[in-house]
Amino acid sequence: QLQASGGGLVQAGDSLRLSCAASGRTGSSGRMAWFRQAPGKEREFVATISRTGSTTDYADFVKGRFTISRDNTRNTLYLQMSELKPEDTAVYYCAAVVSGSIRSDRSYGYWGQGTLVTVSS
Repeated sequence: QLQASGGGLVQAGDSLRLSCAASGRTGSSGRMAWFRQAPGKEREFVATISRTGSTTDYADFVKGRFTISRDNTRNTLYLQMSELKPEDTAVYYCAAVVSGSIRSDRSYGYWGQGTLVTVSS
């Protein structure tokens, strides 16, 4: 019900936009979010956005570089990433249907399959 796409191999300093198409229950979900998991590390919070898009929250390490947005007419969530760094290399997951802390992956009930972003130096 969540399909992430847009990952790829880019160079440091490049930009990339991830998309997450929602369907079913997640298509009309409220808050949505992006998380990421680097090799050998735990999954971590990246950004979240409210149902209307009026409220966003970011992890400190992406503030000023990443922008989360959504188009509810298309049931699609986006993550615009700029000034990418090698340490941004990870599988990026979109998530929906939250109950609890908006920064905790345990709070989200639906997950996309992930899309790999690789940033070379």
